[in-house]
Amino acid sequence: RGYLSEVFMDDVTRLKKMAGEAAVEMVESDMVVGLGTGSTAIFAVRKISDLLHSGALRRVWGIPTSRQTAEQAKALGIPLTTLAQHPVIDMTIDGADEIDPAFNLIKGGGGALLREKIVAQASKLVVIAADESKYVPHLGTTWAVPIEIIPFGSQTQIDYLKSLGATVDVRQDDAGELFRTDSGNLIVDAQFGTILYPHSLAEKLRQRVGIVEHGLFLNRATHVFVAAADGVKQLVKQL
Repeated sequence: RGYLSEVFMDDVTRLKKMAGEAAVEMVESDMVVGLGTGSTAIFAVRKISDLLHSGALRRVWGIPTSRQTAEQAKALGIPLTTLAQHPVIDMTIDGADEIDPAFNLIKGGGGALLREKIVAQASKLVVIAADESKYVPHLGTTWAVPIEIIPFGSQTQIDYLKSLGATVDVRQDDAGELFRTDSGNLIVDAQFGTILYPHSLAEKLRQRVGIVEHGLFLNRATHVFVAAADGVKQLVKQL
């Protein structure tokens, strides 16, 4: 199927594969599964496909979090459904750009944060798979917060983010054009530095008209699988 051979994977890609496949161990037959977007989630999607084709899993339906994931899942033969047909999702498997000890996340590196959050909030379980570099003491340690904004009046949103102390970059695609989400919006990456109070920041972003959604996923994840050189660990949330 054109999978990247493990022989040619770099170390980080190999860890992503380990984490994504470990998360799939939670999937059972007759489940509706949210299919995440990104370089780790794709390994989970591929593993689900393999298990369906082998007969180890039966009657699993996917709800993709992006057009990209939908295309990948269709190519791999995973039956797809919608939130209209299944408003309650058994579990979602997705990656993250950062994970803190309280299971708060930064997501949106792939630009699908709006749909990812919609799918996550409809899910009984939200299972996050990541390599060890994504586990940090505080959000903002290594990653900016992706923020989806309406194109109209976009500069006013950028100015607002700067007023909160952020350094802001407007995301571009590989061709050097403005990156557009599946909903036709823009993504700006706001670097706040270490975020000690993510809930407070999330509330300030939520209140701003013109900001569609932000990449702070708080109180969403229920399970986290982190891959390191010595194997995959399922982390327990620190209360």
